[in-house]
Amino acid sequence: MSVAAAASVPLTPVRRLLSIFSGSVGNLVEWYDWYVYSSFSIYFARSFFPKGDLTAQLLNSAAVFALGFLVRPLGGWLLGWFADRHGRKAALTSSVLLMCGGSLLVAVIPTYATIGLAAPVLLVIARLLQGVSVGGEYGTSATYLSEVATAQRRGFYSSFQYVTLIMGQLLALAVLVLLQQVFLTEDQLYAWGWRIPFVIGALCAVVAALLRRGMDESEAFVSVAAARRERGNHLVKLLANYPREVLTVIGLTMGGTVCFYTFTTYAQKFLVNTAGFSNAVATGVSALSLFVYMCLQPLVGLISDYVGRRPVLLSFGVLGTLATVPLMTALGSATTFGQAFVLIVLALVVVSGYTAVNAVVKAELFPTEVRALGVGFPYAVAVAVFGGTTEYVALQAKAAGHEVWFYWYVSGCAAISFLVYLWMPDTKRHSRIPSG
Repeated sequence: MSVAAAASVPLTPVRRLLSIFSGSVGNLVEWYDWYVYSSFSIYFARSFFPKGDLTAQLLNSAAVFALGFLVRPLGGWLLGWFADRHGRKAALTSSVLLMCGGSLLVAVIPTYATIGLAAPVLLVIARLLQGVSVGGEYGTSATYLSEVATAQRRGFYSSFQYVTLIMGQLLALAVLVLLQQVFLTEDQLYAWGWRIPFVIGALCAVVAALLRRGMDESEAFVSVAAARRERGNHLVKLLANYPREVLTVIGLTMGGTVCFYTFTTYAQKFLVNTAGFSNAVATGVSALSLFVYMCLQPLVGLISDYVGRRPVLLSFGVLGTLATVPLMTALGSATTFGQAFVLIVLALVVVSGYTAVNAVVKAELFPTEVRALGVGFPYAVAVAVFGGTTEYVALQAKAAGHEVWFYWYVSGCAAISFLVYLWMPDTKRHSRIPSG
């Protein structure tokens, strides 16, 4: 449907919910594909990096994980520009198809034993494709969900970006649990079973792309599309008019992304490599804690609709700074499933103060004509520098024999973001998204 035609179709409550659903399902598939890599890396690391002990193999796979983050700014820039010029719907459909290609490539790459160095090279290429995809996905989906939501419940509806993000991670873990406990032996998982979730992801991405083709374009974009075309391609100059907003996105993301990746993707490896749990137990702890975490997002998002975004972010900043070191220290000494579960849930309750509201906060900072680029690009830069390197920093600290340094690093990042929250306005009261 053209932008002009979309302008004639009112976004009724039913169509609004259907559009949010379609956008969220696509987001779920994107993040499932993204997290499958981290969830299954403990099984495929030696297929691509056969030399060294477990920590060395995980370091190599974590380095490739980080490379995927390094190209996320490129995705944030390209797809953000595309979304601001040609529409959120077209950009979201393109991003999920790009993720499909990356996942399919990982699924079919021969091992190092078969093709030598070409194996890790192809793995890097696949991860770079996924990085471009997810780099564009975040900014565009945050923009789309915030724009199609009503002003009164924007925090609630936009929180579903992280609901589906976490659900994607949970789905990756669920596939892992089923393969571990029901369908395959440990040897089969190491040999070839790790390929299965990547095939599933590629197939689901095709379904998500079809769903996204049926979404309505956001009214906010439709209202500025004609003027946007008349002005031409000046997004770079336009974004340069918002230096404070760009720096705010980077600063508020820094602590949140480090804490998020510490207590979600890295926590599973931490339980195995530091606390001494088995792969199966660590996966169970991660899955159950992530389910609780997912359920918290709409609640915290709804709270922000009443009290504002800034108080919620400040609570994360204070608790993230003060609680990280004792929580990580206790988690490293945990000996039972229950202890590990409670500690990770406590940490994720704290992190919810960032994840449930960060998308809407960033979207509310920018005007419609530059919103997807303004949200996606600086966010992707911050995540590439801080989030994507979290596992690598943690494993390097462990390899150096000073794992506690990593705990303080996470705490310090949260402290810096806390200062940004003190400095920034409450975007709920100063939103640049038109009321819908």
